[in-house]
Amino acid sequence: MNLKRVGNQTVVFGMPPVILASYTVVGPKEGQGPLGTTFDEVWTDNIHGEKSWERAESKLLETAMQGALKQSGLNPEHVDYMLAGDLLNQIISSNFSARTMALPYIGLYGACSTMALSMAVGSMLIDGQFARNVLVGVSSHHETAERQYRLPTEQGMQRPMSAQWTVTGAGSLVLGQSGAGPRITAATIGRVLDYGEKDTANMGAAMAPAVTDTLVNHFNDLNRKPQDYDLIASGDLGMVGLALSQELLKRSGITSGPEFTDCGVLIYDKNQDVHAGASGCACSAVVFAGNIMQRLKAGELKRVLLVGSGALHSPTSQQQGESIPGIGHAVVIEA
Repeated sequence: MNLKRVGNQTVVFGMPPVILASYTVVGPKEGQGPLGTTFDEVWTDNIHGEKSWERAESKLLETAMQGALKQSGLNPEHVDYMLAGDLLNQIISSNFSARTMALPYIGLYGACSTMALSMAVGSMLIDGQFARNVLVGVSSHHETAERQYRLPTEQGMQRPMSAQWTVTGAGSLVLGQSGAGPRITAATIGRVLDYGEKDTANMGAAMAPAVTDTLVNHFNDLNRKPQDYDLIASGDLGMVGLALSQELLKRSGITSGPEFTDCGVLIYDKNQDVHAGASGCACSAVVFAGNIMQRLKAGELKRVLLVGSGALHSPTSQQQGESIPGIGHAVVIEA
């Protein structure tokens, strides 16, 4: 085993896994945003001929994972594990996609942090020599998330300005022991923190403390600072959560600059009426597997820190008046 534990929460990989391929599929709203040209496929509508929103989400994930596998040049029999997750009860989008993919499957749930979590776990499997190649992917869908967590879109409820828009899309990566591509060199596994936020229309505030805690521990464990990265991208804090996290970092004695941004801020334009930005498992997945991967390959970025952010609540816990626990997982990717 090559990985090395550093500090409280970080592991450094002795033989860093390679990102061999990536693939993204998004809905029309995402395709109309500023990153629209960086996605591999853009659907013309959110249901894509399927019988339900849930089936459409499963198709998104299946398409992204098949696309990444094809881009890698590997045959399915060369993939040791498929790691996937989504937001729906019992991660049904991932389960049904795994039924079609017919690969050894590990389902993961970290809410919107699942892409970073999957990358971390996949890297541990490879660096620990338990796998040669791992296929990872996540999905989310605006309509399925609204149906499960909030109110039917048909009701046309007014959304507060702190609310975020769930990304319709899926992103997938193929990780391998060797080959050409950016490498995942370290991972920081976060802790669950809960500061009592109960407003499900203000997810950024619920997740910001946990993301900040992960960042602080990451910098302390590796003796680094934000400026050691060309880009630090949180998953889906949105504008509210990003501003709060920057303030919490400052209170911890860490000053971040323009290198710290959020995938939920990048994916939509302000004129797309998404209020505080984007959310959803696919938010960080499609931004990373699309725009950020392309910038790494082009040499524009040398070292990136992706910090997945997740709100670990459920409709049941919300109805019972529970607060919203948050989590943040970080992975370092180097060209």
